[in-house]
Amino acid sequence: MLPPDVSRRRAVAGALLAAGAALALPALAQGTRPIRLVVPYPPGGPLDIAARALAERVKDSLGTVVVENRPGAGGNLGADAVAKSAPDGTTIVMGAVATHAINPWLYAKIPYDPVRDFTPITLVAQVPNVLVVNSETAARLGIATLSDFVAYARRNPGRLNYGSGGNGSGGHLAGEMFKSRAGVFAVHIPYAGGPPSQMALVGGQVDFSFDNLAAASANIRSGKLRALAVTTASRSSAMPEVPTLAEAGSGFGLQGFDISTWFGLFGPAGLPPEVTARLNKAFIDALGSTEVKARLAALMAEPAPTSAERFGAFVRAELAKYEGVVKASGARID
Repeated sequence: MLPPDVSRRRAVAGALLAAGAALALPALAQGTRPIRLVVPYPPGGPLDIAARALAERVKDSLGTVVVENRPGAGGNLGADAVAKSAPDGTTIVMGAVATHAINPWLYAKIPYDPVRDFTPITLVAQVPNVLVVNSETAARLGIATLSDFVAYARRNPGRLNYGSGGNGSGGHLAGEMFKSRAGVFAVHIPYAGGPPSQMALVGGQVDFSFDNLAAASANIRSGKLRALAVTTASRSSAMPEVPTLAEAGSGFGLQGFDISTWFGLFGPAGLPPEVTARLNKAFIDALGSTEVKARLAALMAEPAPTSAERFGAFVRAELAKYEGVVKASGARID
């Protein structure tokens, strides 16, 4: 039998070791827990496709990343779930122009603050919208360029109409911003989603629209639609022959016109700087990979990796920009 003092020392040492192991377990578990990447929209859309490509690419640096689709309320439900998660780096969201710049002004009540409740990680990509006109309509009205289009619209206020995927959609707001900047008036016809709006444009029920370039590209190439300009500050590498609104409409008050469908990664507010930096590096490295670039190119999305600080400034600027656009449109969801 051991002397009493030796037994006591061993008992104390054992207790200390056990306590140390217990304290270490949560940290160890946290390091091996999978990251949950919430996509606040249904499966199969651009954000979902991009999220799954990134999740596959970062597994060597971040471990398992599980993509979880949580659609509802225009993306608000999924974004809110992440805003209310623990800021430990295991729950992030693929936010978008809708969830972080449009919805705060469009919805009468929104359960999160797009700036205070999130930690920006990186912008992922931007997809241009494109001003497209039904080709038969364009030929009948003698419209071959953006200048022709604006000149006709100014001579004939209210004669043109445009379709969108609904009140407050990106296409609707781009149209309202264009009307205001170019000094024209056209009637807005909202549809229940993008596909019905596209069908109406191709079928000639509406004259023009501001459509997502990826969605419109097949009809542009087939000749059913005529692309007059993209809405981004720079031309799209997918269709470099199509000018920007800013350059083609410089004489019509369209300088600086810049609207895109963008999406990027956010964590909850309070994400530690070292965790933010680790996530930022992993996802920026992934965006530079051949595989992810190819997946984004198929969506006609331009990779747009940024620092967390620059992404935060970008989101704040977008939020301020869309306040006036949404209010001027009159769109509201109660």
